[in-house]
Amino acid sequence: MNMTQGQEKPRGMTIIVKNITRLIAGFIFLYGVYIVFHGHLTPGGGFAGGVVIAGSFILLILAFGSQEITEKVSYSFSSLFESLGGIFFLIIALLGAIAGFYFFWNLLPKGTPLRLISSGIILPANIAIGIKVGAGLFAIFLALAATKYIMEE
Repeated sequence: MNMTQGQEKPRGMTIIVKNITRLIAGFIFLYGVYIVFHGHLTPGGGFAGGVVIAGSFILLILAFGSQEITEKVSYSFSSLFESLGGIFFLIIALLGAIAGFYFFWNLLPKGTPLRLISSGIILPANIAIGIKVGAGLFAIFLALAATKYIMEE
């Protein structure tokens, strides 16, 4: 089948892949959030949850395709979130030193064991790491995907 000059090449994968991706990408994202929030109670944490969260966004890009401009905007947003995650983690670490104790001093009260809010600063630290790892891994994927535009030029 020849493409005429007025038609664009279809983006992304087949309609089956797109529909399945619409169904499962949200569940993958929620599972990543679950891993981040329950990292102090079960195996997992910020790094593992961040990888799963980034995987949900990568799945969407792979299934639906992307344009160069969209990839650049997504890269800017992921770089912003990566920086915010790092700053949030640094603030958590410095709060103890600012309060006159030690670096990473646990200022939050410990709750009931085996409850979600039971670990002091571990939960906020896991959230910061999850944001940083998820955004960083997604930015790496976008940087690698953008090489196709450099190769075409």
